[in-house]
Amino acid sequence: MIAKFRSLSAFLLLWSAWASAQQTPVPSVTPQGGVAKSLAIPDIFAEGGLTGRAPETVKWSPDGKRVSYVLRDDSGEHGQLWYIDLEATKPAVLVTSEKLASLAPPEAATGNQTKDDRDRDRRARYSIAGYHWAPDSKHLLFDAKGQLWLYRLENGTAVQITSSSDPIGDPKFSPDGKRVSYIRKHNICVRSVNGERETQLTFTNGDDEDNILNGETDWVYTEELDVRSNYFWSPDGRHIVFLQMNESEVPEYPIVDFIPQHPAVDKQKYPKAGDNNPEVRIGVIDSNGGKPHWIKLAPELEKDKDYYIPRFGWVNKDVIYVQVLNRAQNRLDLYFVEINGGRSQLILSEKSDNWIEIDDNFRILKSGDRFLWPSWRDGHTHLYLYSFNGGSPASVPAQLVRQLTSGDFEVFEVKGISESSGTLYFTANKDDDRQRQLYSVKLDGSEMTRVSKDDGTHDVTFSDDAAHYIDDYSALLAPPRLSLCDLTAACKTFWSSRDLASFKLIKPQFVDFKAEDGTVLHGEILLPLQAQSSSPAKVPVLLNPYGGPHGQTVRDRWGGTTFLFHQLLAQDGIAILQVDNRGMGARGQKFAATLRHNFGEVELKDQLAALDQAFQRFPQLDRNRLGWWGWSYGGYITLYSMTHSDRFKAGFAVAPVTDWKDYDTIYTERYMGLPKENADGYEKGSPINSAKQLRGTVTIAHGTSDDNVHMQNTMQMVNQLISAGKQYTLLV
Repeated sequence: MIAKFRSLSAFLLLWSAWASAQQTPVPSVTPQGGVAKSLAIPDIFAEGGLTGRAPETVKWSPDGKRVSYVLRDDSGEHGQLWYIDLEATKPAVLVTSEKLASLAPPEAATGNQTKDDRDRDRRARYSIAGYHWAPDSKHLLFDAKGQLWLYRLENGTAVQITSSSDPIGDPKFSPDGKRVSYIRKHNICVRSVNGERETQLTFTNGDDEDNILNGETDWVYTEELDVRSNYFWSPDGRHIVFLQMNESEVPEYPIVDFIPQHPAVDKQKYPKAGDNNPEVRIGVIDSNGGKPHWIKLAPELEKDKDYYIPRFGWVNKDVIYVQVLNRAQNRLDLYFVEINGGRSQLILSEKSDNWIEIDDNFRILKSGDRFLWPSWRDGHTHLYLYSFNGGSPASVPAQLVRQLTSGDFEVFEVKGISESSGTLYFTANKDDDRQRQLYSVKLDGSEMTRVSKDDGTHDVTFSDDAAHYIDDYSALLAPPRLSLCDLTAACKTFWSSRDLASFKLIKPQFVDFKAEDGTVLHGEILLPLQAQSSSPAKVPVLLNPYGGPHGQTVRDRWGGTTFLFHQLLAQDGIAILQVDNRGMGARGQKFAATLRHNFGEVELKDQLAALDQAFQRFPQLDRNRLGWWGWSYGGYITLYSMTHSDRFKAGFAVAPVTDWKDYDTIYTERYMGLPKENADGYEKGSPINSAKQLRGTVTIAHGTSDDNVHMQNTMQMVNQLISAGKQYTLLV
């Protein structure tokens, strides 16, 4: 759940309103007695920011010998493709900015600036790659504004292999590297890398042209199920399995560009809670052409098609796997299906009293008879090893071999598997809920070991042979750095953020509180320097929780512009308190499921309990000057709190959900159920219905082209505030 708002004026207004009410700020002092450099809004939000632009699209070459990445200048307009190999002491340029610029055609204007902006935002939001390694590690495929170029590393020459007037997307090499597939006008196409004639594999008629997506991802699957592609080559390159999505019954939401004289309207397929989802089915097609074979999974699924297919792919060249998630999202079934003959077998079924967490940790091992399966069936997300009939995968259900990880912690991602050594690598928060570390465990369940060294957050990317990895590391006061590491955790840094030592940032404190049932709530408080003196002055407090499912605010990682913005507020004498209430993520199933079917109540109750305990622990906090701000779900909980509590003088909500019937099916129904089955929960959880109870001064900020949390939410809230005679400030 991501909300967007491009203007900095919202933050400037919040900052200036609070700062004007405070005493003269006390400047920070260096250990040598000098005055440290103060932060300012232009520093934080300048192009490139204080830390500089981090590398983008970091990838290993298939042979595992090189790591490539895009590095842009501060403006983001110019970039070069860099690389570092296993023996290099420093990075080098692989493809120059001039060469990359020559591959990009002029920006094609659609006549709808909002649609063009949204497409650029979409590519950035979902990290849609602009280049791809060929299987031979000697060529690169560049996706330059919807056209493909094949680049030969040996001599630096590039050949354009597509020139369609229609942009293409999601390009992939065939396993042998001789062909390239892609999506064009909602259909799958294939051509050889020498640029010969395109073969279109799937077809839709004129009436369904914009409603049928073959191999293409829609908005809601991309946003809420983290789906990045809906088609995959078979290991032998003879077939392609794909998901077809029929959006004809999905309602449209109009996103309007108000700037031109005659506004343009971009109609977005967007299923809101209770609406029809896209109807989906799996097809297999010969990569040389022909009619698709539609897969039949089970008789009951042919009758009731109201389900999701979040993941699918190949078990081997003759068998596919398909995961089916029911509409209530509390049952996930895994099927193996033979593409010749069509035999389908339910391999296992995962059920939950709450909901199923969808991730990318399902892995079929190279041995061809075992797979990894993630589950929080024991209360935490852990990994399980299953065996199946490798000679006939679709013949019998899988058998549980063992649980590989266990304990009071969460496994986040499987990062690498070395079957030769029988070792699995994954990230988890075993040693501290607020950290992410790299661990290893043997496939027999023994020798669980922490691999990464520095406390903080490690996000790693392994080479295919699981011999080396890239470590993207940061901590609370340590901005990101990227290193090339081996399995002894001997790392050499190849990119670092700019040095921020001259700003003398104030270190936040991690502090724990307790909910009414005794559950530990992790918090973080940033105290202004005058509040840390021997005779501390009373300082106002600004709460900034995210509050919602799956999120985790209090972490030992670099917090980016939000962290720096809070530092700026602390310079002006404002304390920032952030607390992860029950219902948020990374703490197990019981912690997360507390808010099931009941958004708002538990979150506010935990935040107020933590606030009261903070007053006892930090008497310098001023009980009479309290504020609240948040973004997206944080914007929602800001409005909920301002209409359910009289303790806050000011609130600032950016892109808030104001009625959960306005948000999408997959996210909302996962936690709140269908509106018809939980009408009271939807009613109580909507700030619109409590607008007349607003206390304090509230400001709402929203972007008109937000395709996630629609502007409709803010308009409905404003309408109710007007009806209730309540004052408000609106920034559009």
